[in-house]
Amino acid sequence: MPGESDGHGIPDFREVPRALPFAALVIAAPAALVALGAGLAGLSGLVVAALALTALAMTTGAFHEDGLADTADGLFGGHTAERRLEIMKDSRIGSYGALALGLSLMLRASLIAMILDRSGAWAAAAALLVAAPWSRAEGLFMLATQPAARSSGAAAAVGQPTVLTARIALGLSLFLATGVGLAAELPIAGLLVGFALAHGAAAVLSRMARRLIGGQTGDILGAAQQLAEIAIYLGLALALGWAG
Repeated sequence: MPGESDGHGIPDFREVPRALPFAALVIAAPAALVALGAGLAGLSGLVVAALALTALAMTTGAFHEDGLADTADGLFGGHTAERRLEIMKDSRIGSYGALALGLSLMLRASLIAMILDRSGAWAAAAALLVAAPWSRAEGLFMLATQPAARSSGAAAAVGQPTVLTARIALGLSLFLATGVGLAAELPIAGLLVGFALAHGAAAVLSRMARRLIGGQTGDILGAAQQLAEIAIYLGLALALGWAG
């Protein structure tokens, strides 16, 4: 992340609130540019969305999608906390993971296409930028408020930021995402509904993870990002539908 002196070291969480929103925008920028270019070229909404999501997955290495698949397999495929954690560590994708990945891609592509069809290429590109910081801040907030489910692993290795740190990250992400959205003339109601839905979805996952495996893991944090991203697109699409 920006501000790290050692790219392979453990992140300094004192720097996360400042860096996270801007790093998220950098991550989403290639996908937003693809959406803008493909949309202005006159391609259909679903094609534009598919190209943008492909660019996003290539930029991140499908890191969050992998977490979503592992989370679905583990939480729904095991009957004890130990077995669920064991399944989540398995790199193979099971039925629940494949279903979760398919649903995530279909929902995100359909919602981005709706945004493009109703408000144009600039709005679709902005939606990708709006979702990036807020959805990742939700993962950081979960990391700060839930214990690690296992003593080893990515989530345990980075340690636990303070709740204040996570709230600062959420606040900065909210400010930046709202600014991008308003600059692109996205409806303020859609932004607010999307942020609320994203926070609610992450909260539900957080409680489920605490009950089923005893806390969070890196996979759970990735799944939280995916759910929050879908929720933000949903809020924007709903508001654009209300506006006619």
